[in-house]
Amino acid sequence: MNHQLFIPDFLKRAVTYYPDKIAVIDNNIRLTYRQFQERVNRLSNLLINLGVEKGDRVAYLAPNTLQMLEGFYGVMQIGAIMVPFNTRLIPSDYDYMINHSGAKVLLVDAELSDLIEPVKEGLTGVEHFIILPFEEEQKKEGWKNYEDLLNQASLEAPPIPQMNELDIANILYTSGTTGRPKGVMHSHRSLYFNALNTIIHLRAADKDTLLHTLPLFHVNGWGTPFAFTGMGATHVMLRKINPRLIFDLIEKENVTVSCMAPTVLNMLLNEPKSTTLEVTHDIRVVIAGSAPPPSFIKLVEEELGFEFIQVYGMTEAAPFLTVGHIKSHLNFEPERVYHLKAKTGIAMLNMDVRVINEHGDYVKPNGKEVGEIITSGNSVMEGYWKQPEETAKSIVNGWYYTGDMATVDEEGYVEIVDRKKDIIISGGENISTIEVEGEIYKHPAILEVSVIAVPDEKWGEIPHAICVLKEGHSLTEDEFITFCRGNLPHFKAPKSVQFMSELPKTASGKIQKNVLREPYWKEKGRKVN
Repeated sequence: MNHQLFIPDFLKRAVTYYPDKIAVIDNNIRLTYRQFQERVNRLSNLLINLGVEKGDRVAYLAPNTLQMLEGFYGVMQIGAIMVPFNTRLIPSDYDYMINHSGAKVLLVDAELSDLIEPVKEGLTGVEHFIILPFEEEQKKEGWKNYEDLLNQASLEAPPIPQMNELDIANILYTSGTTGRPKGVMHSHRSLYFNALNTIIHLRAADKDTLLHTLPLFHVNGWGTPFAFTGMGATHVMLRKINPRLIFDLIEKENVTVSCMAPTVLNMLLNEPKSTTLEVTHDIRVVIAGSAPPPSFIKLVEEELGFEFIQVYGMTEAAPFLTVGHIKSHLNFEPERVYHLKAKTGIAMLNMDVRVINEHGDYVKPNGKEVGEIITSGNSVMEGYWKQPEETAKSIVNGWYYTGDMATVDEEGYVEIVDRKKDIIISGGENISTIEVEGEIYKHPAILEVSVIAVPDEKWGEIPHAICVLKEGHSLTEDEFITFCRGNLPHFKAPKSVQFMSELPKTASGKIQKNVLREPYWKEKGRKVN
């Protein structure tokens, strides 16, 4: 008899074996798994009372809160589809995504409701607008109140419709750099297998306390609630990034694991309290995407005392593909270990990850030949919502083409050298912006840097650096250029630099290179994409 895989099973297990353990901590709120399940049941029942049926979309616009976390279970356990939105967009973005998703119910945090008001009248498909009050006084006129509706709903288990593990459980809109966002569809099955990979490779256990620093609407944020819930861990919600508060929570709540963006880790490294952090337990910090340079990883492990774990993935893969696991049978020098941790890593279980050249052949495992990462596995998306043509472009013969360019070394470690769109081709030479940025980060005055291609009459395009300096430091353009030429081949060294107070970022902390490129390419006949 085949057993179907459903996301609510993770919470069911936690309630069965850890009913009286603290499940969620949100500011002054502390709920056991039994209490959390009761709120989840009330949410499911209130949605049913509002007419939500299997396959209906329920949209959320909220930061990391108790109400956001319970949405993943309250929505999915009745067969509805959870659609979380990025909280850092503009009203017209929400107008498009809400209408495109066909959301029947929209739940919005009180502090974010002003983003919806300008487009509210045009959201004709939304039948119910619900406000999520962080405080009682944040109730809003013209919106139904979430806590009032919740208290009126039954805490008993809701009626469950007939479901299949391939039913869509979640639609997540990409923070695409060009064009309209695409709605990535994930089934219960794909999310379930990613959760299993998380449990195995990130060592999730009931002794863990997970601090949610990545937003739950982001792929690396919403992947963790299932895995750590299923194992009976405790969730600590963080509404806004605040380095000092993060340190306080680590100490007070005995946080053992957190998924963070490199920019957040950078903030922690530059927070004065980092030198006085008193923690006697092990802490794992998980970084997704392209790893920071080895020197940065060394700082994280030596100055903060965190174990650095690199994972790689994307929204379309639910999200994890690889992990920077250091093979135990290999004896590496400490410095070599940092270099390995800066690589994308090796494939996780249930995922087939390959790097192929333009002919479709595997690249040579020499750490030099560059190819595109493609993947196939249980966690790959079902496709893009209402965009079959885009789906067909991305998934070919069962393989998802990531657009990430990488090498493979003799031990099978994949290393991303760039996005296809971020490789600079200068005078016929390929320049990896990641490599250049890694060298620039060695300068003691550099807090953040992004290297982009800018047009050049002679070379076609050349590297240009945009930097944020650490507080109290100064650096001239000449000093910067001299430093780069002393550490890089001249054709790779940036020819110019711009200093900014901050770099534009997506909600997940990724630097938006497309925004930085725009002024340089808008008058040209093409864009660097």
